[in-house]
Amino acid sequence: MGRNVTQQLIAAHLVSGEMTPGEEIGLTIDQTLTQDATGTLVMQELESLGLDRVRTELSVQYVDHNLLQADEKNAEDHEFLRSACRRYGLWYSKPGNGVSHPTHMQRFGVPGKTLAGSDSHTCAAGSLGMLAVGVGGLEVAMALAGRPLYLRMPEVWGVRLVGELPPWVSAKDVILEMLRRHGVKGGLNRIIEYHGPGLAGLSAMDRHVIANMGAELGATTTVFPSDDAVREFLRAEDRENDFVEITADPDAGYDVTDEIDLSALEPLIARPSSPDNVVPVREVAGEVVSQVVIGSSANPGLRDYLIAAHIVRGRQTSDAVSFDVNPTSREIFSDLTKMGATFDLIASGARIHQSGCLGCIGMGQAPAVGRNSLRTFPRNFPGRSGTREDSVWLCSPETAAAAALTGVIIDPRDLADKLGIDHPELRLPERASVNAAMLVPPLPRAEALREPLSKGPNISSLPDFPPLPDGIDAPVLLKVGDNVSTDEISPAGARALPFRSNIPKLAEFTFTQIDEDYPRRAAEVKDTSGHVVVGGDNYGQGSSREHAAITPRHLGLRAVIAKSFARIHWQNLANFGILALEFADPADYDRIDAGDRLVVNGLREALSGDRELVVRNASKDRDIPVRHRLSRRQLDAVLAGGQIPLLAREGEA
Repeated sequence: MGRNVTQQLIAAHLVSGEMTPGEEIGLTIDQTLTQDATGTLVMQELESLGLDRVRTELSVQYVDHNLLQADEKNAEDHEFLRSACRRYGLWYSKPGNGVSHPTHMQRFGVPGKTLAGSDSHTCAAGSLGMLAVGVGGLEVAMALAGRPLYLRMPEVWGVRLVGELPPWVSAKDVILEMLRRHGVKGGLNRIIEYHGPGLAGLSAMDRHVIANMGAELGATTTVFPSDDAVREFLRAEDRENDFVEITADPDAGYDVTDEIDLSALEPLIARPSSPDNVVPVREVAGEVVSQVVIGSSANPGLRDYLIAAHIVRGRQTSDAVSFDVNPTSREIFSDLTKMGATFDLIASGARIHQSGCLGCIGMGQAPAVGRNSLRTFPRNFPGRSGTREDSVWLCSPETAAAAALTGVIIDPRDLADKLGIDHPELRLPERASVNAAMLVPPLPRAEALREPLSKGPNISSLPDFPPLPDGIDAPVLLKVGDNVSTDEISPAGARALPFRSNIPKLAEFTFTQIDEDYPRRAAEVKDTSGHVVVGGDNYGQGSSREHAAITPRHLGLRAVIAKSFARIHWQNLANFGILALEFADPADYDRIDAGDRLVVNGLREALSGDRELVVRNASKDRDIPVRHRLSRRQLDAVLAGGQIPLLAREGEA
């Protein structure tokens, strides 16, 4: 049997393991991507590893998340990142140049290459026929040092697309349909590969929209073929020489299959507060809206802004709506302006913000409490917007622009009858406004070695974590439910994120969206027993930020016992010496309460043998069987207190 695109990409980069679902494999990494919310830790990790220079083909550090400079903290981090790029040999994308994912796609994406990124939406580059995986920062640091990226070999989920998108329906509705069908856990331990005749009507940037939010399905990544649509995209970017055709073999098969008839789709919207809470727009029509935000890596293309500009052209948006626009790159902003679309947006009442993520991670544009905010973003987890009691909906640019005009949620197909607006016919330029002026290339090696790191007072060193003890006798400090996100463990937003390179300070925000008193109680038992957290299904979904592992570890977290874990966070826990255990019987979740004392003796011997062990609930006099899915490599890191202490002990750091 022939190979699908995913199998071809993995086989070309496989250095260890076998391509059998569930087996651990090691892959060579060609490129890396870091952004400022996670990249500061990556650069600190490079310093801890004692790396002289990056060993990938190409690595880029983007400054796109924490652009607001309300005080000196973000500016200091930007200078630190610039100095680290000069020291270690990375490209540096200056603040305001653009969101990492579309900018990387425009300037650096190459079909057939592997990309590891310290951002969960790195998977967006699968739109170009790349194997692009979002991972924790330490995984990226290891790749920068020339080490393989280790994954569990996923199943390949083939999604066949047929038909053609009707007017007022776009790529965002495709991925919302996937979330409606399969939920935020539907892609766990899978790579989604789209194929079929329906691909012909989807541009590379349309595919980016779909690939980007594969992260919301929990997928390892998303893959598209590299075909004529990719060639056309690279030609527009003056990079046609980078094109390589990569398509599935005619007799290729898939482990799991699905099919979407694009012509049968309608405008969809995700209600608060989960990306899979999806319903038809008409089902919620009439809901009053106070904010509309267009932008982010989930709808980053010129087409996404242009259609919104055409919808509002010559009209004024509702006076009850704050209409915000975040261009995703300088290039797209330039094209919008050349075409007159920027002026159409401004005349309609839009507020144009700088090119970056901003509101997507709660850095500005926080909505009012109890007011609906419609966003073309990838996530609407509780509090991610920067407002604790937010009401965020996820939708297409068409649905967002329609709400900006009317002040209510409205199916954009109804605009013809309501306002006399027909579906816009868009004409995109054949050539993009290529702009590489804000991309700073690496220094020559000899010059780079003389570069000092610039560390402001808000930049701490990585904490030293001791090895895992042979036994745990600790209280359950917190019990949480299903689908707890890393936004809830280590919050985003303008209050917390400026401390992303200051772990002791950032730790003060840990779990505060769930329990404001958690940091204080954790600190009280940190140096004696430490503590345990109990979780439900899909614990740690969402952002790849390893802060969600480091800050609770800094506060004494020894183990998390959950029904199941999200992939990236599960690996991050191991990287920083936290034991991730799963209930052998999910019903035992109900047999542990917050405040119970849990005991595990002979832990090191138990972990070196069977994958199952017993946790004693001393408070309820009950034994609870648990298991782990850690490889020997991961167990060694956990026992050593984390990956960095393990390397130091082996004399390799």
